[in-house]
Amino acid sequence: MIGLPLTIVSGYLGAGKTTLINRLLAEDHGLNLLILVNDFGAINIDDALISAKGDQTMALTNGCVCCTMDADLFSALEQVLTREPRPDHIIIEASGIADPAAIAAAARAVPDLSYGGVITLVDALNIDDLLNDPQVGAQVAQQVLAADMVLVTKSDTIPEPLSARLKSIGARPPVLPGNSPLADLLLDIVPLPHGRAPSAHPAYAAWQHDSDRILDRRALGDKLDSRPEGLYRLKGFVLTTDGAYEIHAVGRAVQARRTRADRTTLVGLGPADRISPADIENWWAA
Repeated sequence: MIGLPLTIVSGYLGAGKTTLINRLLAEDHGLNLLILVNDFGAINIDDALISAKGDQTMALTNGCVCCTMDADLFSALEQVLTREPRPDHIIIEASGIADPAAIAAAARAVPDLSYGGVITLVDALNIDDLLNDPQVGAQVAQQVLAADMVLVTKSDTIPEPLSARLKSIGARPPVLPGNSPLADLLLDIVPLPHGRAPSAHPAYAAWQHDSDRILDRRALGDKLDSRPEGLYRLKGFVLTTDGAYEIHAVGRAVQARRTRADRTTLVGLGPADRISPADIENWWAA
């Protein structure tokens, strides 16, 4: 069975996590999303703000998944995995004070899940002040450093001072502007050969591959480790000399797990000013 994809949305208080999730819910992707909301108080305000039907959300209160909520998180994930109908994708909205790395570790420990990465939101208007704050600066930096992908909110561009500041704290994940095509980047929309192509977006390049090519298993590992800069999303199935593998890559995060497939089918996505379909094809064909 293919693992149930799980993505963690992180970011400090007020970064725009609930807004992003509502945007995902509103997009026409046809997926049944299950949102796990982890607010930091006994009353889960974020749960009330999410525009989802009642059976699309589960609330985890008392906010700090990084310590006291571990048991509740595992319990909630077990409930999700036994749901009928099974959701297509889990999104955990971490509280603004949670450690996303700890949540990711918990998610990786559940064998029936397919880890989809940590997406940390950065408030373009306030990130500098937050990082300079002696009380919360270290925590904000920790959330950024745990990210597999950073999404800039409250701006449709990536200001150069912001980019430089993130690099100054050691952040290395891809950084995307707030108007990026979220559903195509974060959700598993087209893993099958006859699925629809990623939705068109003027600033993004989409690549597709469908063949019966069988790749050496070690070569697959080397190839995934050398993904070209700008290839922010890669997903699909790969035939190897050691059987078929399901592939998921989001930003820096990559996962390959055994599955069943009769063809190699992949889709990739990245900003058109950083990568082209030909670049991705040349990387894969090499």
